[in-house]
Amino acid sequence: MTMINAHLTRADQAANPYYYIPFAVPPGTTRLDVTLAYAKAEDCVIDLGAFDPRDTGYPAAEGFRGWSGGARDAFFIAADDATPGYVHGEIQPGTWHVILGLYKIPAAGADITLTITLDDAARAVLPPPARSFPAREGAGWYKGDLHCHTFHSDARGAPETLHAAAVQAGLDFLAVADHNTITQRRYFHPNSSPDLVFVRAMEVTTAVGHANVYGVDEWIDFRMTKPQDAHVLERLVHEKGGLLSINHDKPTIPWDYDFPAADCQEVWQSTWLAWNWVSLARWQARLAAGMKLAAIGGSDFHQPETLQPEGPLVLARPTTVLYLPELSEAAVLAAMKAGHGYVTESPTGPHLEIGAGGTAMGGTVSELSQVDLHVRGAAGDLLVLVDATGTIAEREIGEADWRERIALAAPQKFVRAEIVARASRDRLIAEFTAALGGRELPWQLKNIDLATQPIRRALGNPIYVDQQ
Repeated sequence: MTMINAHLTRADQAANPYYYIPFAVPPGTTRLDVTLAYAKAEDCVIDLGAFDPRDTGYPAAEGFRGWSGGARDAFFIAADDATPGYVHGEIQPGTWHVILGLYKIPAAGADITLTITLDDAARAVLPPPARSFPAREGAGWYKGDLHCHTFHSDARGAPETLHAAAVQAGLDFLAVADHNTITQRRYFHPNSSPDLVFVRAMEVTTAVGHANVYGVDEWIDFRMTKPQDAHVLERLVHEKGGLLSINHDKPTIPWDYDFPAADCQEVWQSTWLAWNWVSLARWQARLAAGMKLAAIGGSDFHQPETLQPEGPLVLARPTTVLYLPELSEAAVLAAMKAGHGYVTESPTGPHLEIGAGGTAMGGTVSELSQVDLHVRGAAGDLLVLVDATGTIAEREIGEADWRERIALAAPQKFVRAEIVARASRDRLIAEFTAALGGRELPWQLKNIDLATQPIRRALGNPIYVDQQ
């Protein structure tokens, strides 16, 4: 057993938010155990992870062996098993590093102690499970959640429980984006099926911005330290054929890096009242500036230990609905990138479809003089059309299954649709406050926000106008 003591300061944090502590691993080692001890406090939060000798520094392609952020104070890595969030397999001899994320360090600094134990008992080297490629035939609208978590990062619930929650919600696809790790795939790779397709995901998580990576089997290095590292992230993801989405660009963790060539933006995260009007405004500004950036949504649900009943603050709130030629991971990724879909408040939320002739959401037309709308489940609410200049048309949704053709006068750059709660507003606010169970409003919300903020029930992707 080895014990290592260190004093961490704000100067260390300013120099690099990641602090590395080396330790030697001799040949023949089949398991290592690490424990971190420090005086936790509101102003003292230290994350935990590990890299093996293959690490080359940022950006690395190999050497990552796990990350638990601030969720755990101890982990083990063995040839045949590992703590959730950590990668089992061959224990390479040489210099390993414990990586500490200096998230919050008090003015006086923080004293930490690492305890490291190595073991050489005989163990088989087990590979990670292979990915499966399930598909369900049939074109149509498919429902999913593109952002949620298990105990492989900072949730308390097991992958099996999250799987049950997705089935309960009636989802067709699910992206489990645990923080800075991909070890949740031990469960989700072999359990993906035509009934519920699991989409590969990982949330790149830093102190000043989060982004989701989709459709990449390998781990992506999260150790961004400079604003321009966003472009490194973009390159790493696109070189591997994946999609990059900027997450919850709003309080309390907005995107504070350069804005990269992302494929998507998570415009709606958790209940609408969780400051999503801020991320909507930022998406709208990017579209108005000429970017083609598909909107997606995700609950960011952190699965508890037990299955929760349906409600406004659980999995699939909101739900991303995509039109697919079949249900498969490849089809989901293609539709996400193309913007062939919309985001709605829940798996049973309003259906929102906008088209122009034969062009669907995400497509581009040379001119746009009218659009066709199809809305279900929002009678008495308001349909709003938006272009680069702002709102260009409003209509009351007249019935439960409502179709309307709306003429347009030279819309600028794009047209997209929103459903804004009117007849349903009081009910939605009552359901939200009831779900709080008497607790104070979260996320620094104020009663004035509930009284005055428009509540979107669904957001459609744009139809773009080629004005060249």
